Amino acid sequence: MRLRADVPIFDILGHLIIWVILSFITVGIALIFFPYSFSKFIINRTYLIDEHGQEHKLHCNIDLFSNLGHVILWLIISIITFGLGYIFYFYRVWNYALCHSTIE
Repeated sequence: MRLRADVPIFDILGHLIIWVILSFITVGIALIFFPYSFSKFIINRTYLIDEHGQEHKLHCNIDLFSNLGHVILWLIISIITFGLGYIFYFYRVWNYALCHSTIE
C-alpha cells in the first residue's frame, strides 16, 4: 500500500488566499484555526492505493465546532508558554486530524 496526494497548485493558491484574507479580517485570530484547515486540505486530497491498484480516498472528519475545545486548550498552553506551545500545537493538530480521518 502507498499514499498519493493530488494537490494542484491552483487549489493551494486558492486555499492560501482565503486564509490570508481571513487572517487580515480577524487580525490574526484565524491563524489559530489554520493548522486544522491545512491538515484537512491535504488529507482530503490524499488517496490510499492498495496492492491491487485501487484508490481509496482519505476523508478528514474535523470541522470548526468539533475542534473548538482542542483549539482553546492549545491556545491556553501557547499563552502560558509564551508561544512555545504553538510549536507542539502544529504537531498535535496533525495527530488530531489523522485520528479523525477515514478511508472511503
